[in-house]
Amino acid sequence: MNLIDNEGQKQYEYHIENHIARVEYIKAQTQIYLTHTEVPKELGGKGIGSSLVKAVLEDIKAKDLTLVPLCPFVAMYIKNNPEWRELVLKGINIK
Repeated sequence: MNLIDNEGQKQYEYHIENHIARVEYIKAQTQIYLTHTEVPKELGGKGIGSSLVKAVLEDIKAKDLTLVPLCPFVAMYIKNNPEWRELVLKGINIK
């Protein structure tokens, strides 16, 4: 799966089987706010959401952005994969 940063729609995307899984975002200078993750029900239960979030976090790291995870799915992914906490804005506690 290839990660697409669709800046026009302000979302990262995976295109799979005529469906789009996405993570919506807001960028503000050196910070990125991940606001919503959505995987079509036809693709559910296949680990696509986790794969997508991991790819998004890799892109954020490569671009040296600071993350504000507003999406509960992203926050849970980071909680379960603490190696990504280094990207999170200082002062934000992921529970």
